[in-house]
Amino acid sequence: MQKFNIYDKIEYSEEKVLITPMFDDENRKEIRIVFTKNQIMKDHKTKFPITVEIVEGSIDFGVKEEIFSLVKGDIVALDGDVMHNLKANENSVVRLSLSKNDTTNRVQGVLKL
Repeated sequence: MQKFNIYDKIEYSEEKVLITPMFDDENRKEIRIVFTKNQIMKDHKTKFPITVEIVEGSIDFGVKEEIFSLVKGDIVALDGDVMHNLKANENSVVRLSLSKNDTTNRVQGVLKL
């Protein structure tokens, strides 16, 4: 059994979005993303489907030319190869579920775009 509490040791950084792998093995990839208000993840995509859950705060989730305002409790599923971006409207915590074929390093690389 593996255990991770998504609310433990949350830190908000003015310098960058903070990404913490919660589980990363051959069966699952779960990542916690912590945004300080107004931080963004620029346009990016992955060839695999993802699921995004807003655990705390609110996020503007851009998909192609549309922006969806997501709040605590909202969960969205996105197919692979769909351009998207995120902007925190307030301090926010996001849970990202990746395909087991995707990598945590790819998500880290998005912050360098």
